[in-house]
Amino acid sequence: MVMISFRFYKIRERVDSGLGMRKKKLKKAFCKRSRGLLKELRVPGLWKVLQLRTHCDCCKPATAKMGYEFLEGTVLLAIVTLISVLQNAFFAHKVENENTKQNTRTFQRTGSPAFERVYTANQNCVDAYPTFLAMLWCAGLFCSEAPAAFAGLMYLFVRQKYFVGYLGEKTQSTPGYIFGKRIMLFLYLMTLAGILNYFLVQLFGSNIEAYIKVISSTISPLLIIA
Repeated sequence: MVMISFRFYKIRERVDSGLGMRKKKLKKAFCKRSRGLLKELRVPGLWKVLQLRTHCDCCKPATAKMGYEFLEGTVLLAIVTLISVLQNAFFAHKVENENTKQNTRTFQRTGSPAFERVYTANQNCVDAYPTFLAMLWCAGLFCSEAPAAFAGLMYLFVRQKYFVGYLGEKTQSTPGYIFGKRIMLFLYLMTLAGILNYFLVQLFGSNIEAYIKVISSTISPLLIIA
């Protein structure tokens, strides 16, 4: 151990003295030399301890960088999810307001025609909500984030249109219902394409991800057309 400490001291002394390299390069040189030294001496555990104690970029674990890159690819999906949560709160608030108008202390599923309409509209939206979340995140993770997030925003707009239309006549909610099914189908096809590309890469080594992203990015604006 005395010999190991002495050799590490010599390496560190060379780094601190500076041989014309910049500080960052010196740190990398120190890490490479010390890693090779510890491998030669067969002391892998000591390198892990030193890796935690150093502050150079080359010694930092790659998990932090990978986690940041993963978050970068899910920001839009998270924003759409938060908007959907606010929309759910708005629907629940509407149901609560109609329930208080009935002068009842306890929540009831039946009451005036206005309450039954708003309750049914909210329940229909809640029933489809888990499927929407699953399709949104699967399409964004397996295929392409931006088209999936755009389709998610369109679905929330259509769901709002469906909810408001249901408070009037039931026929007014039909366009929103049909349009919502179209968006869900688009997200489902995006997910299937992404999963298919994954298996193509694993089995045959062919990657069609770029083509899938171009197609999905081209089709997603067409969802605006009713």
